[in-house]
Parts: sequence; structure tokens; C-alpha cells
Amino acid sequence: MQLHFCSGQLTGLFIFSVVLTSLFLSAEPLNPLSNPHWHPATATWYGSPDGDGSDGKEGTIAPLYICMYVTNVCMDVGGACGYGSLVDVKPFRARVGAVSPILFKGGEGCGACYKVKCLDKGICSRRAVTVIVTDECPGGYCSSGRTHFDLSGAAFGRMAIAGNSAGLRNRGEISVIFRRTPCKYPGKNVAFHVNEGSTDYWLSLLVEFEDGDGDIGSMHIKEVKFIITYFLYN
Repeated sequence: MQLHFCSGQLTGLFIFSVVLTSLFLSAEPLNPLSNPHWHPATATWYGSPDGDGSDGKEGTIAPLYICMYVTNVCMDVGGACGYGSLVDVKPFRARVGAVSPILFKGGEGCGACYKVKCLDKGICSRRAVTVIVTDECPGGYCSSGRTHFDLSGAAFGRMAIAGNSAGLRNRGEISVIFRRTPCKYPGKNVAFHVNEGSTDYWLSLLVEFEDGDGDIGSMHIKEVKFIITYFLYN
């Protein structure tokens, strides 16, 4: 995601005081990226068997953030994408996973939706599970340019025939096919979540509920003039 600052001449303290008080943000989607074609990959799972994965794996890189002038401190706010506890509530409800760097794309892959389907007809359902990228998986199965999904236990189990979720999870690594699919968040609008730990000097933002099949092409931050006047006198 590209970030554009409208007032680069101001100090870091002034910018973030203004931004944290009153934000005007716009997100511009890129071209549609849904893909009707299936591609080969591998998959594993992490966390508790029926959980969202966050109970068994910490974020592997710093979340999406903005730093200016004052600090280089990066804070883990729940996975590489910064979703934190949101992964276990609507509309995510544990339909989440980590992906290898080839899909994570340095953070640009955060929030992308994929359909993932396993191939063993003896244990796998004919239906694919739809998952949302909320983290990056490093090393191991995810290294050497591999295309890999490390899914929550709940999402992994949903690829199985009814009653066979535990058996599928016992397989460990499995072969799957996947494709990009539009995200669907009924009743939700694009939202900008200020992550816990943000201060006057350091701002961490998460863009939520990018409905449809586009990515965020850019994000613009603009301060409100009457707020600027207020802070000049403080």
C-alpha cells in the first residue's frame, strides 16, 4: 500500500496529533483481481483445531504502519497485517490464514480473499473454503518461493467432508488448489482502524472491509484546517 502525506512540512508531533483527532482518508481500488482459474499450492494449519490461529502463532513482521521523524519502533498488533482479535468476530469468524511471501507481497496481500480447496476425494469436500489473508508465514513450508497457505485450524477443517475435520488436520501438509475471489462483507463499508499502541508520534492503521475484488492502490491522509488552528495554539 502506498501512503501519501498531504503536509510533509509539519513536524511529526503536529501531524499525528491532527491525524489521530480527525482523519479524512480515501482508498482507491486497483483493477479487479479475481481469478477464475485454479492454481496449485500446499496448505498447513496452525493454532487450536477449531480456532482462528491467533492463539497459536504470533505475527512475523511488523504490521502496516506510518513512522515520521521521531521513532522507528514497530509494534506487533496481531499478525503481520494487524487484524488482532478481529479475526475471530464477524465477518471474519476464523476464515483466515497466513500466506507465503509470494502472496503476501510485503503487506499488499493483506485482506485479499482466496478460495482454497483440497484434492483428496476420500476426505475433502467438493466445496472450497474462502479465507482472508491476515498474516504472513515465514520459512519452512513458506520458503523458497513456494505458494503456501497456513490456515487457521477452523478454516483448514472446513475443507473436509462433514465429520472428517480432525482427520484432515492430522494429515499436516496437504496439496490444494486456490484462486483469488471477491471479498464479501455484507452491510460493511471500508473502515480505517487505528491500531492499539498508536501515539502522537507513531500511527498504525488497518484498512478493513475492502468489499469486492480490488486491492487498495493508495491511501491519502489529510488534516482538517480548523483542527490545525486549534493545535497551533496548544
